[in-house]
Amino acid sequence: MKRILVISDSHGRNDDIEGVLQQVGHIDYMIHCGDLERGDTYVRSLVDCPVTIVSGNNDYYLDLPMEEFIEIEGYKILIVHGHYYYVNSGVDYLKDYARQQGVDIVMFGHTHVPYFEVDDDLTILNPGSLTYPRQEGRKPTFLMMEIDDDGKAHFGHGYYTAHFDELNI
Repeated sequence: MKRILVISDSHGRNDDIEGVLQQVGHIDYMIHCGDLERGDTYVRSLVDCPVTIVSGNNDYYLDLPMEEFIEIEGYKILIVHGHYYYVNSGVDYLKDYARQQGVDIVMFGHTHVPYFEVDDDLTILNPGSLTYPRQEGRKPTFLMMEIDDDGKAHFGHGYYTAHFDELNI
């Protein structure tokens, strides 16, 4: 089983990243969908696995790519922040772009709202925000992608519980 942690929009709160890493335990890959804001070298040092981080609209001083294409266990994945794809107005433009690129999964951030959709041959997901969630209830979220021994991907959003304690939620 491969475990991939997908996070986004931590906005400089690297303690939230550390906390969710402690909460989820062992991972085989970590993906950050942008708006890290600081400490990309530090964040990479927190784990002993590959890390992919893309640039968000608030990552002014970080030398990060706008998008990344990776492959994990046969799944072709596109990682973007989403602001260049107008995700605040929906995911149609992003879906079209992802299909043009021939990917199986597209991961994005920017909206601070968890999202998951399977549209024919394409999975579209947003882990939400660890730090400044915007969905109803405003609970900090992340996403776990697990690939089982048969090579099938499974996805689930999780709540970052340590942040609840800090906020007395």
